[in-house]
Amino acid sequence: MKIKSRKTKSSLVLGLLLVISCSGVRANISLPAIFGNHMVMQQNAEVKLWGWGKPLEGVKVKTSWSADTLHTVVTQNGNWSVSLQTPSAGETHEIAIQGYNKVEIKDVLMGEVWLCSGQSNMEWSVDHGIINGEEAAREAENNEIRLFHVVWKSSPYPCIDLDGQWVKCTPETMRPFSAIGYFFGKELNKKLNCPVGLISSNWGGTPIEAWIPEYEIRSRKKLNDAANKLPHFAWAPNEVAYTYNAMIAPLLPFSIKGVLWYQGEANVDNAYVYTDMLELLVKTWRDKFNTEFDFYYAQIAPFMHYQNDDGVKVRDAQRRALDRISNSAMVVLSDIGDTTDIHPRKKIDAGKRFAQVALNKTYGYEEYPVSGPLFKDYLIKENKIEVLFDYSDGLYCSDKKLTMFELAGEDLQWYPAKAVIKQGKVVVSSGKVSRPVHVRFAWTNAATPNLFNKYNLPASGFTTLEWRNVKHSL
Repeated sequence: MKIKSRKTKSSLVLGLLLVISCSGVRANISLPAIFGNHMVMQQNAEVKLWGWGKPLEGVKVKTSWSADTLHTVVTQNGNWSVSLQTPSAGETHEIAIQGYNKVEIKDVLMGEVWLCSGQSNMEWSVDHGIINGEEAAREAENNEIRLFHVVWKSSPYPCIDLDGQWVKCTPETMRPFSAIGYFFGKELNKKLNCPVGLISSNWGGTPIEAWIPEYEIRSRKKLNDAANKLPHFAWAPNEVAYTYNAMIAPLLPFSIKGVLWYQGEANVDNAYVYTDMLELLVKTWRDKFNTEFDFYYAQIAPFMHYQNDDGVKVRDAQRRALDRISNSAMVVLSDIGDTTDIHPRKKIDAGKRFAQVALNKTYGYEEYPVSGPLFKDYLIKENKIEVLFDYSDGLYCSDKKLTMFELAGEDLQWYPAKAVIKQGKVVVSSGKVSRPVHVRFAWTNAATPNLFNKYNLPASGFTTLEWRNVKHSL
């Protein structure tokens, strides 16, 4: 018994010494990966800088653009944060964070920060093989474009950090980066004459559900049921929130100007909820980023190998989301797609179209076009239907005759129709439909419409029939 007592006492003493020893260890101030050398911070904004340290550790933050030193204390949970007011673009800056240790962030630029997210078409790079990509890569040296590529990871729970680092844009760093993101940023940098920071966070084959917090979907029966319909594939996670948790949550609330989104191909199995899902994603991300950022998204391109009319339903659901999401726009890609390849190779053109939208709607350069013709309304005139479009200036047909319009009566049977452009509207008629009720346009998975406006941008397909409320089996 005495021997055990000595051992017990020795263990207690050793444990006490360890506690005392550990209490004297100074924890290191550290930062999430999104804060690092060569980064771009959103100019003229109040931005949050955050990190970790030892509870009650004093933290001082000093920036090269301000004479003030900010002070804070690490919380009992090991977190700290400060708010910084950033200046306009123009100079290179440094940030010093002093706690028990010192962390310095160097070569910081102020500019415009955009998040590029979605699945493989946003992910595709010069390395994947895009048209004219090699020539563009050779000319990609640009110190005012900075790139941050988020490494693929998934998680069932929200993460506090991710893998990635800021790099200067060079031919070597541009090649594996999102092509659409880069060409978008290149156009912005050229027109705005200021640095552009691009964050690429995407994963090919992921459905939209993987990019939305779990509780947002599980608490909505219709969306939860639809999420359960998604098939499982070997190349990407499809579980609700898994990529949001690992590839978006750790960025929050890093200050951004806007989001580019190209996704939808993985949601052909539950297209009827895509409008709701996209609206929910934007609402949730805006809440989490704590800003009403602009949201511009691609309508998925035509592709012949979708089943039934699943592809065109996703495109229509995306079009309908425009009425539900403020500060948004949709980039139509039907004329620069490839109906035999789900990955169109004209990423330079796609990136430029995204840039045109942003330059107009975000930065106020009205000479840049926003969209091709978008369905606005329709008027039934006896045996004809007149279709009205937004962005209809200079409406024209690129072929000898306008095609892909169809009419349906009360029996909802669709028939090909004659379509003629008159005074900025399209007048549609069919000898087989004496009393038309509905009209649709380009309603096939591989449809490449021949209706354009004066900016040579294509019209989006549409249908006036509300197909999303049809009962769907699980």
